[in-house]
Amino acid sequence: MNVLSTSFCPPIVTLLMDLYEIRGGRLDVIAEEAEHQDRELTTMEPHDMVSDRGRGRPCEASTFQRFSVDTNESLRFEPCEDISPSPTGAVDGRDDNDVFKEGDIQVGIQCEIVTIRNELQEKVAEMENFASHLEEIFLTVEENFGRQEQHLEQHYNDVLQTLSQRYDDRAAGLEEEKKSKLEALYGQLLTCGQTLDATKELIEEAQEIYRNQDKRLFLKVSYLLCDFAKGETDLTLSTDLEFNTPLADLSDVKAMMDSINVVPAPSAPVINPQIPNSATEMSLRVCWSLFSDDTVEYYELYYRPVLEDTPADSNMKETHCTVTDLLPNAQYELWVTATNTTGISPASEKALYMTVPSPPLIKQRECTSCPEAALIRWESGNTNPVDSYTVELSEMGTDGTENAITESVVAVPTCQCLIQLQAGRHYLISVRAVNIGGPSDRSEIITVSTTGTFFYLLEDTAHPCLSISEDGFTIFYGDEELPISAMALDDNTFTRCVAVLGDVIPVRGRHYWEVEVDDGTEFRIGVAYEDTERSSYLGANNTSWCMRHILTPSRHKYEFLHNGWSPDLRITVNPVRIGVALDYKGGTLSFFNVDLDQHLYTFHCHFQNYVYPCFGLDSPGALTVHNSIEAPDYAFI
Repeated sequence: MNVLSTSFCPPIVTLLMDLYEIRGGRLDVIAEEAEHQDRELTTMEPHDMVSDRGRGRPCEASTFQRFSVDTNESLRFEPCEDISPSPTGAVDGRDDNDVFKEGDIQVGIQCEIVTIRNELQEKVAEMENFASHLEEIFLTVEENFGRQEQHLEQHYNDVLQTLSQRYDDRAAGLEEEKKSKLEALYGQLLTCGQTLDATKELIEEAQEIYRNQDKRLFLKVSYLLCDFAKGETDLTLSTDLEFNTPLADLSDVKAMMDSINVVPAPSAPVINPQIPNSATEMSLRVCWSLFSDDTVEYYELYYRPVLEDTPADSNMKETHCTVTDLLPNAQYELWVTATNTTGISPASEKALYMTVPSPPLIKQRECTSCPEAALIRWESGNTNPVDSYTVELSEMGTDGTENAITESVVAVPTCQCLIQLQAGRHYLISVRAVNIGGPSDRSEIITVSTTGTFFYLLEDTAHPCLSISEDGFTIFYGDEELPISAMALDDNTFTRCVAVLGDVIPVRGRHYWEVEVDDGTEFRIGVAYEDTERSSYLGANNTSWCMRHILTPSRHKYEFLHNGWSPDLRITVNPVRIGVALDYKGGTLSFFNVDLDQHLYTFHCHFQNYVYPCFGLDSPGALTVHNSIEAPDYAFI
C-alpha cells in the first residue's frame, strides 16, 4: 500500500488520524473502564447482585449464553440464590429495612451501570466500525487515484509514441523524396556538362579549320555547327522542385486524446462474501464494491437457487440490495454487473449465500426429563444441512408467565441436547436452527417440568398385541387374536412377552414413576437394559428386573424376578398403584404400594448401563403409567 506524503494530505487524512487517536486513546480508556466494572461486579457480594425476591424487586432482565459442543455434555444454569437477612437483625445500628433499602439502591445502581456500560460498548463498536469504514474508503480513494494517474500517464505515453512514429515515418519519406530529386538533377547536370563539352570541342575545331584556311573542310564543319545549332536543347528540369507534402492522418491520435475525457466502461464489481446474520427466512442482504473510480449509473444483481438455470435480476443504484421472496434454508448463486453510458462491465465472480433455516420441529413424544435435567429432541425441518442449533429456555413463573431471564445453549451440533436444570421448576423450551445467514424463528414452545421423571413409551418396542393410548401412557392387551399379517415384527419389537419399554432420560440420578393396575390383570413392571432379549420374558434373563403379578385359584401371587429367580414373598394387600424408584448411585430398584406407603421389595444392583422402564401384560387388561410425579420421602431412604 502506498503511503501519502505529508505534503499532500487531504482533509480525510486528518479525519482518519483523529479517528485513530480516538480508537487508540479514548476508546481504550472506555474499554479499560468496562473491564474495571466487570472486575468490580465479579468481586461483589451476592446480595449486591440479586434483589430480595420476597420484596418482588428482581433485577433487570438479562440473557445468558453458554456453549455446548457435545450433546452428552450437561450444562447447568445456576441463577443467583436469595440471600437471607442478617441473623442479628441489624448492622451498625441500622435495622433490616435500612439494610434492604440500601441493598435495593445499590442493586439499582449496579444494574444502571451495567446498562450504561453495555450502551458504551455498543457505541465503541459502532465508532470502531465507522473508523474502519473510513479507513477502507481512504485506501480505496488512494488506490483509485494511483490507478487513474497510471491510466493518464499511459494515455500520454501512447500519444507521444504515436506522434514519434508518425514523425519518423514522415522524415523517412522526405529523405527518400529528397534523394530521388537530387539524383535526377545530378543526372541532368551531367548531361548538360557533356553537351557543353561537345559544343566547345566543335567550336574549337571550326576555329582551327578556319585558321588553316581550309575552306572546304570549314564548310563541312559549318554544316555540322548549323545542324547542332538548329537542334532543340531540353532546358526543362527532370524533377519537380516542390516536395510532396500530404496531410498527416492524425485521426487515431485525436481519438486517443479524446479517449482521455471519455468515461470508460466499468470494471467488474467484487461481490462480498455473506456475513453472519445477514439473512432472514425469505430474504438476503447482499453487498458488493468497485475497486476503481468507475462511473456507474446502476447495478444489476442476478440470483438463482443452486442447480437451477434461469436467474432472476434486480436493478439498483446502491452497492447493496435486499433480495426478497426466497426459499428458506436455500443456497443461492449471486453475481452483479455495473452499467454506465459507455457499456456494461464484466460480471463479478459468483458468490454463494444462504437464507435462514426454517424453525426446527420438536419431537415432544421423544423429550424426557427428570428433576436434574431434560433431554430435548427435534427434527431439522430443512432439506439443506444447518450449521448448529440453539436451545432457548426460560423459567415459568408461578402465574404461568414466562420469566424475563432467558438462557441459550448454543452451537449444538445434532438434533438433541441434554440440559441440566433445577428441580421442582417449570421451563419453557424452544429451539432455533442456525446457519451463516442467521438463526431461524424459534420452534413451537414446549413446557418441561422437573418435579419428577417424565417419559413416554417407545412404541417401536411394543408387542403387536399391545395398543397404546393417544396420550402415550396407557397400554391395552385385548383378548382377540390378531391375524398373521398384523404380527409384523422387527428386531426392536418384543416377540414373546407382551411388553413395551419406556424412554427414560439417560441421567444417572434418581427416577420415580408410578403404575396404576387392575388386580384382575397379570402384569410385569420394572426396568431392563436397552438390548434386553426381545424373545424372552421380562425378569427371565440377567438384563431385566421386574415385579410380576400372577393370578392363581387361591390367591394373588407376586414375584420379584431377575434372571428367572424370585425371593419367596407374600403380599397381603393387593397394590393398585405401584411406585417404582430407581437409584443409580445407590444401585437400587424399589417397589412400593403407594396407597399404603408400603415398601414391597428392593433389588440391589450396580447398573452398568442405562436402564429403561418396562411394562408387560401377561393377560388381557390395561395399565397406566403416571410420571412427572415428585418422589415421596420414603422412596429413597
